Amino acid sequence: PIEADYYGFIMDGVEATRNLSQDPSTLFTPYLYYPDPIFYPFEDGEEQMTENLIIRGENLLLVIREEDITVLIGNQRCNVTSLAKDLLTCRPPEAKPARVEEDGGLNYGAQPQVLVLVGDLEFFIGYLDYSGAGINFPLEAQIGLGVAAGLALVIIMIILIVYRRKSKESDRVLKKMQMQMDILESRVARECKEAFAELQTDITELTNDLEGGGIPFLDYRNYTMRVLFPGCDDHPVLRDLEVPGGKAAYMEKGLKQFGQLINNKTFLVLFIRALEEQKNFTMRDRCNVASLVMVALQGRMDYATDILKALLAQLIDRTVLESKNPKLLMRRTESVAEKMLTNWMSFMLYKFLRECAGDPLYMLFRAIKQQVEKGPVDTVTGEARYSLSEEKLIRQQIEYKILTVNVVGVDDSQPIPVKVLDCDTITQVKEKLLDAIYRSTPFSYRPHKDDVDLEWRQGRLGRLTLQDDDLTSKPEGEWKRINTLSHYQVPDGAIMALVPRQQTGYFNLSGFSGLSSLSTKSLTKNPYGNGAADCMNISSPGLSRFPGSPASRSTSPIITPDHMENGIKLWHLVKHHDQDMQREGDRGSKMVSEIYLTRLLATKGTLQKFVDDLFETIFSTAHRGSTLPLAIKYLFDFLDEQAERHAITDPSVIHTWKSNSLPLRFWINLIKNPNFVFDIYKSNTVDACLSVIAQTFMDSCSISDHRLGKDSPSSKLLYAKDIPQYKNWVNRYYQDIQAIPPISDQDMNAVLAEESRLHYNEFNTISALHELYSYANKYSEELLGMLEVDDTARKFKLAYKLEQVASTMAGEV
Repeated sequence: PIEADYYGFIMDGVEATRNLSQDPSTLFTPYLYYPDPIFYPFEDGEEQMTENLIIRGENLLLVIREEDITVLIGNQRCNVTSLAKDLLTCRPPEAKPARVEEDGGLNYGAQPQVLVLVGDLEFFIGYLDYSGAGINFPLEAQIGLGVAAGLALVIIMIILIVYRRKSKESDRVLKKMQMQMDILESRVARECKEAFAELQTDITELTNDLEGGGIPFLDYRNYTMRVLFPGCDDHPVLRDLEVPGGKAAYMEKGLKQFGQLINNKTFLVLFIRALEEQKNFTMRDRCNVASLVMVALQGRMDYATDILKALLAQLIDRTVLESKNPKLLMRRTESVAEKMLTNWMSFMLYKFLRECAGDPLYMLFRAIKQQVEKGPVDTVTGEARYSLSEEKLIRQQIEYKILTVNVVGVDDSQPIPVKVLDCDTITQVKEKLLDAIYRSTPFSYRPHKDDVDLEWRQGRLGRLTLQDDDLTSKPEGEWKRINTLSHYQVPDGAIMALVPRQQTGYFNLSGFSGLSSLSTKSLTKNPYGNGAADCMNISSPGLSRFPGSPASRSTSPIITPDHMENGIKLWHLVKHHDQDMQREGDRGSKMVSEIYLTRLLATKGTLQKFVDDLFETIFSTAHRGSTLPLAIKYLFDFLDEQAERHAITDPSVIHTWKSNSLPLRFWINLIKNPNFVFDIYKSNTVDACLSVIAQTFMDSCSISDHRLGKDSPSSKLLYAKDIPQYKNWVNRYYQDIQAIPPISDQDMNAVLAEESRLHYNEFNTISALHELYSYANKYSEELLGMLEVDDTARKFKLAYKLEQVASTMAGEV
């Protein structure tokens, strides 16, 4: 806008109003001139009639609104539907209007003109071609045209017209696609804003709930067990050593002797080296030994830290001397030292998680969970309308309605309103209702979804038990759909109740109307239950199983895509055909699937604040009143000393060492597995979203610039614009830590002593020593050989002492 230098009014005998802008006693604001809106004519002077007419222009949102604009097509109006800064969209009349001639007459045979009126401004846009909208020429005209032109001329004219039409149609399609992409981009931005506003409301309510119930942190023992021994809920270190009564006395004596050896630095370092040199000492064994050592030394964290530093120093020596690329240090868990470092950081940062970092991590998890559940989620495949992962994105248009049901808990508590979707399966509805009723209760203390039935109540007597599969489920060919609320015709405002699961039951339809087609007998068997996986066969760290914990329950969809029941394939929202046999025609109403990738952007925009809060908390030396844990400063100073000892001056190498030791070794594990820290349930869909965020976190800690192209995975493209900012946070974080004065050994030992005092009795040390001794016994020859050639070991007669332990354990002493 242009601001006038001065303005006023000329009035007879009044001088004060001649220049109002310079009079400080007045409240007149500066006078602003805005440029007039401009509408551009059609490029070819003519546009084909479509359902929505798009007119380009400039300055359309400065001072005018939709109701200020009148669009005329001939003698009729074109209803304005949307207005953007450079686009005007209106809906033309379906029937062809008459053209208005200069003398005011109406010409029904000619194409109507398009005029845009804004106040006193009039813009001639061009003519709207209705010839392709179903207008039929009179038969007489067609006959006359055929008679007038020869057969050859007719053929030539048809060819030319078809060619020209095809050419113009291609141009129009291209222009229309470009315009649609512009409109789509604005819609995505608007959807992000609206979804974020909705989620903020949900998160505000969640914050209020947390003030009363608190974040469901796991206690120290369950937390550390999920890090130390993922996938095992009944590890020997959790209970007393179980040995036959006659052997208990001398085995306990022998294990105490072995514990004295473990507390000898020379022995423990040589013991670990001997194990790692064995070819059949697997990666699983390395992780197990590292965890057992940390458990055995839980009461002496100062000594455990000394051992860790010695092992890391040896690992750095080998990496620098043997590898051409020192940046590979701690990239993967290939040694006992690397897994010990993960465990050490987990021990030392538990308090920091409880007091600072756990809050944004939990809020991110809840935000993802709520956003995912606001749209349809396929219970068979785990694909969702709202997702950060392309692999877990529904690439179809799923029609659904939001229903509000009033739910009564298992204890007949006061009904509370809960939002569900009519396309939700019965199990999904039960999960949402349990979340609403027990929102402030840790997951392991809630009733399980398989322990309750969902009952729809109407009136005093009408009660209907809803199930995922019952006799009302009708196969369609080789497919059978899992029951949803829409299958049972559940209306908005229905009253639901969660009741203890019955072994047998029948529908009571006496109080229901419109359900006569449903069978009155329900199935007593739930074919979708998944048993917990065996502890020894679990390879994923996200499947820890502890008694009564959420991780002990399946995190998979209730059935798998290839699940068949008596030759019938089960499906929920999308039928997934075999990939080898799939044809494009089988996709039904599916449009170009890549169009739905814009939903990733909408979900990403909604969750952006929560991702930023977590990253900012992690990469901050003083956040919300919490200071940097001394363990992090101590570790980074140790890495700086090692780099200096090896004359490594490349800052990228030191940066990579720090990233590999803390963010990628500790934080990535917790971001992907928040169930390691909280008593929660993590679905596969939420897990896929967390994996995308973990990948972004990993890229933020990298010093290399990833070149992205059209073939790059969507998980990297999604946060490509945010990663440079996150990298700046990481660099600043490392610099701030380096600027902090070094920690004295006295201060660090005090912290380690306090850690030992608080948690020395969390685990059974004798059981841990027994597990470690099994490795010493298995590789006794190799270990004795190494002890006999080491000068320090010979000085302290460590080989002889180990043989004494073996004799005591065997009952020979």
